[in-house]
Amino acid sequence: MLGFKLPENDSKYEWTNHVKEKMVYYGISASLIKRVVRFPKRKEEGIALGTIAVMQPTSSKKQEIWVMYQEASNKQQATRNKQGKLGRKRIKNDLSLGRLSLATPRLHIISAWRYPGISPVGKPIPIPEEILSAVAEALADSASDF
Repeated sequence: MLGFKLPENDSKYEWTNHVKEKMVYYGISASLIKRVVRFPKRKEEGIALGTIAVMQPTSSKKQEIWVMYQEASNKQQATRNKQGKLGRKRIKNDLSLGRLSLATPRLHIISAWRYPGISPVGKPIPIPEEILSAVAEALADSASDF
């Protein structure tokens, strides 16, 4: 797709394939998702255990952008740093430079969608049915791994 770049995992964000598909479908950029996460107008508990859903209205105020994410715990982050791309050398370098890469938890961006209209405050989050079923399927797959 011309002019649309899919995000890559880095030290702050981990992007699921599901959210990448929804970004293309709804025309939502990675920078918009990051902005919604950093400066939400509303924050709710997500539908899956340990998830958070945040929202910002669009400039036309006739739509909302919703993002569902999960924070990695420091223990999960430490395990990832030791086994993943960052490696032990990176952790030592961070410590020698006086910064600790575990200070900010890595965010797992799970899903994003556009809600047509204004969602009611204090009611369940308006999640489209296809997203609900995809999240349920992903949770079932991850539960079978244990």
